[in-house]
Amino acid sequence: MPETPALLLRSATVVDTRDGSLRPETDVLIQDGVITAVGQGLTTPDGTRTVDARGHYLVPGYNDMHAHPLGRGGNVAATLELMLAHGITGYRQMSGDLDLLAARASGQLHFPQASPALLAMPGPLLTMLNTATAEEAKATVAEQVAAGADFVKSAAMSKERFFDAQAEALRLGVPIVGHLPGGIDVLRASRLGMKSIEHFGSGLGVLACCSTEEQDIQQAAGARQRLSLPKIKLPFMDKAIDAIMNRVVINPVNLNKPEDIAIVDHAVRTYDETRTRELADHFVTDGTWHVPTLIRQKTSKLCDDAAFAADPDLRYISRATLKTWNGVVARFRKKFTPEQRATFAASHRYEYDMARIFDAAGVKMLVGTDSSGAIWVIPGAALHDEIDLLAEAGIPPLRLLQMLTLSAAEFLGTTHCMGTVDVGNNADLVLLDANPTEDAANLHRVVGVVRAGTHYSQADLTAMKDRIAAARAVD
Repeated sequence: MPETPALLLRSATVVDTRDGSLRPETDVLIQDGVITAVGQGLTTPDGTRTVDARGHYLVPGYNDMHAHPLGRGGNVAATLELMLAHGITGYRQMSGDLDLLAARASGQLHFPQASPALLAMPGPLLTMLNTATAEEAKATVAEQVAAGADFVKSAAMSKERFFDAQAEALRLGVPIVGHLPGGIDVLRASRLGMKSIEHFGSGLGVLACCSTEEQDIQQAAGARQRLSLPKIKLPFMDKAIDAIMNRVVINPVNLNKPEDIAIVDHAVRTYDETRTRELADHFVTDGTWHVPTLIRQKTSKLCDDAAFAADPDLRYISRATLKTWNGVVARFRKKFTPEQRATFAASHRYEYDMARIFDAAGVKMLVGTDSSGAIWVIPGAALHDEIDLLAEAGIPPLRLLQMLTLSAAEFLGTTHCMGTVDVGNNADLVLLDANPTEDAANLHRVVGVVRAGTHYSQADLTAMKDRIAAARAVD
C-alpha cells in the first residue's frame, strides 16, 4: 500500500498543554500519522499537503474518557464520526464484552476512517450476576484479563464482592474503575487502588462522604442495595439483566424509591465543604482519579428541564430514540414529587462544588460524557456540554485543556505518544480559532481536526455533521 502523503500545518500557534505557553508561527510536519518535526520554516518532502494554520491554535486532540459508542445498538459508525466531527480523536470505551475483546485481539475490530481512536476497553460490566460469590468475582475478573481487558469496571456489585474483584484485578496488574456500591467504604476502595471513580461514584457515591453524618448515611445506603439477583444462573437471565441495564443507562434516577431519595436528602442537608476538602486530600494521596460526567448527572437528575428538549443538537438523534427519551421524562415527572425532584437538583449542585474543590486540591480528573444511550447526552456535542459545566464549576481553561488531552495520556500511561504536540507523538490534533487557555469557550471553536495524519477542514467537519443529521431525520 502507498504511504499516506505527508501533511504540513503551516504557521500555527502551538499550545503547550504542560504549562499553557504558546509557540506562534510554528510548522508541524506529519508523516504516516506521526509528528516528525515541529519548528519554523520547515522543509517538506515532495507531495506534501500544506494546510495554512496561521491565526489558529494547535492542541492535541480531545479525549472522551467515559463513552459507550460500541455495543449499545444504533449506528456505531455514525456515532464515531459525530464524535470526531466535534474534535474527539480518542475515547475510553466503558463497556465491553468478550467478543469485542476477541475481535480487537485478532485485528477484526474495524472502524470508519473518520473515527476517534479506541484507547482502552474492558470486558463485561461487573454486576451481581457475574460476581455473586467471592470465587465467581475472582474468576470473572481473571477471565476478562485473560481476554485482554485493559481494565475491569464495577457497575452493580455488592460492596463485599467489589473488594474481592478489586484484589484480583490488582493481583493481575489491571486497574479497576467505575461505580461505587451503596454503603461501601470509599476511602478503603481508594486506598487499595481504585484507579478512577466515575460519575462521583454514581447514585449517592462520594456525596455521602461529604456529609457530617456519613456513617448513618452509608449504613442506610448499604441497606438499600439494589439488583439482588439469584446466585444460580437461570435460563434467559442475561437478557433480563440486559433489559434492566438498558433502563439504568437511559436514566438511573428513575429507579429511585422514596427511601432512596430520603437518604440523598439526608446527604444534601448535611453536606460540608470541610469534609469535601478532607476527602479530596485522601484522593490526592491515593492517586485516585475522577471522571465527573456532570452532563450525565445533569441530564439524569434534571431530565425534565425544557432546555434539553429544545437542544438543536438533537438533530443528531433518531426519532425512535427521542420517543424513548420523552417517555422517560414523562415517567420522571409522574413518579417524583416536586420536593423529590428538588432533592435531585440539590445533589447535582453539590457535584459542581465537589469538582471545584477536588480540582483545587490537586485531584486528577478527566473529561467524560457517558454517551451514547444516556438521556439527552448527544455523542460529540456532549463533550462540549461537559466543558461548559466544568467551567461553570470553576475549573480554569488551562486545566480543562489538560483534562481533555495531557491528563488522558497520563492516566493511560501514553505520554510518549499523545497529550502534547511533540515530535514522535501521534498526529491526533485539533485546530482552534481562538486561544483555549484564555477562555474555556474557545475550546468549542474547532476549525479543523487531524486524525492519524488525515486533515479534516471545518467544511469537512460541517458536512460530516449535516450528513449524520440528515440520516437521523429518517431513522
